[in-house]
Amino acid sequence: MKRLNGVDAMMLYSETPEIHMHTLKIGVLDVSNVEGYDFELFRTLARARLHALAPLRYQLIDIPWKFHHPMWVQNDEIDLDYHLRRAQVAAPGGRRELDQLIGRIASTPLARDRPLWEMYIAEGLADNRIAIIHKVHHVLADGVASANQLAMALQPQEPQVGGQLDAMPANARTPGHLLMAAGRDHIRLIRRLPRLMNETVTGVRRVRRRASERGLNPDLARNFAPPPSFINHVVTPGRRFATAPLALADVKETAKHLGVTLNDIVLATAAGALRTLQLRYDKKADFPLIAGVPVSVDTSPQRLVGNEFTYMTPSLPVHIDDPLERVRITAVSTAIAKENNQLLGPTLIPSWLSYLPPATTPRIFRMQARRVESATVMNLTISNVPGPRERGFIEGATVDEIYSVGPIVAGSGMNITVWSYVDQLSISVLTDDRTLDDPHEATDALLESFIEIRRAAGLPVALTPVKTAMPLAHAT
Repeated sequence: MKRLNGVDAMMLYSETPEIHMHTLKIGVLDVSNVEGYDFELFRTLARARLHALAPLRYQLIDIPWKFHHPMWVQNDEIDLDYHLRRAQVAAPGGRRELDQLIGRIASTPLARDRPLWEMYIAEGLADNRIAIIHKVHHVLADGVASANQLAMALQPQEPQVGGQLDAMPANARTPGHLLMAAGRDHIRLIRRLPRLMNETVTGVRRVRRRASERGLNPDLARNFAPPPSFINHVVTPGRRFATAPLALADVKETAKHLGVTLNDIVLATAAGALRTLQLRYDKKADFPLIAGVPVSVDTSPQRLVGNEFTYMTPSLPVHIDDPLERVRITAVSTAIAKENNQLLGPTLIPSWLSYLPPATTPRIFRMQARRVESATVMNLTISNVPGPRERGFIEGATVDEIYSVGPIVAGSGMNITVWSYVDQLSISVLTDDRTLDDPHEATDALLESFIEIRRAAGLPVALTPVKTAMPLAHAT
C-alpha cells in the first residue's frame, strides 16, 4: 500500500464536475507495416505492456471517516474490457478530426471506483495511422512520471514490470488497520510541523529580501495579482483540444541565437500568442499575465507514479509589442521565478499540502469551481516537459507523434503543454468550451508568435517541416 502525498491529494480533492483532473497522452502511430492490423491485434499486443506498468493496476481506497488521505492498493490484473476502448475519428481523418475526438474524451471525468485511467484506440485516421489516447488521472502521475511510463511502454521489447507496490498483509484493508496507519502518519506530520514552520519563515524572508534587492520592474506582474483576461472565468465542463508540431531544431536554434533557454522561448512564444488572442477577445493587452509553470522536484527516469512538483509563476509580457523585448523580459522573469523557487525551497509548498484536511477540502474546491470568476494565483498553466528521446516502435508500428496536456484549473480556461519527442516539439492546447471559438486559434497564434520571434532575430521564417507529423489544422 502507498499513501497519497500532499500534491497527489490536492490533485484528487480539486476535481469537481467542472474541473476534470485527468491528463492526456496521445501517440500517433503509423501501422502501415503491421500486417493484419485491427483492434483485437492491438489489444493482444498491448496486454503485456500495460500489465508491466504496475501503476495502471493501482486503485484508491478511502480511509474511514476521511481521517487521512486515501491510499493506493495494487490489483492483480487489468480489466481490459473496461480500460481499453475503441474510438472512431470522423472523416476525412485529419488532425482537426482527431483533436475534436480528444476534446470529447477529455470532457468526462474518470470513475473513482476503478483504476484511474482509460485508453482509447482511435481508428479512421488518414494514411494508415491510429492514435492511442491515454487518459490518466493526475493523482496517479505528473508530467515526469507520465513521460517515464510512456518511454517504458514504447520500448521495442516488452518492458519489465515497474512501479510495483510492496506485498500487502491480509488485514491491511480492514478499517482498524487503515485508521492505525493513518494515526501514525498524523503523528509524524505533527512532529514535522515546527520544523516546517521554521523553514517557511526562513524561505519567505529570503524571497522578500532578494525582491527588495532587485527593486521594482514595471514590466513584471505582481505576485498573486493576475489581471483579468478572456482566459479567466467560471470554467465549463466541456473541453476543446488542439495540437501543432514544431521542429525541435528550430526552437533550439532560436534559443541559442538569442542567448536564452528553450523554456524561455516556449514562454515568450506563449506570451506573443496570448497577446494576439487578448487583442482579439479583450480588445486590449495592457498588463502582463502570470503563468503557472510546474517544476519537478524529482526527475528520476525510474519514477512511474506520483506527483513530485511545485509551481513557479513567471510573468508573461503580453503587453509588449516588440517580440525580442518579450523574449528578454521573459528570460528575466523566469530567472527571477527560478531564484524565488530555490530561495523559498522547492519542497516547501508540497510539504504544506500534506496537511490538507480530506473531509473539507473537496467541498471548498467545489465551491470555488462554481464561483471563481478570475484566477487568484495565475492566469493559466504552461508546461514544458521533456518526453522520450528515442523513437517508439511497437511490433512494427512507428510512433510518429506524441502530445500531452494537463488539466485546466478553477478560474482558468486554458492549459498549454509542450512535450519534446525525438526531433519535434509537440504543442497541445486544452480549453473549456467557452474560452475560444476554435481551439486552433491558439495553436495558430503560437506558431505565428514563434515565426515572429525568428523574423525579429534575423532567422529564416520558413519553419523546418516535421515530416512524420500529420498536416496542420488551422482555425476556421
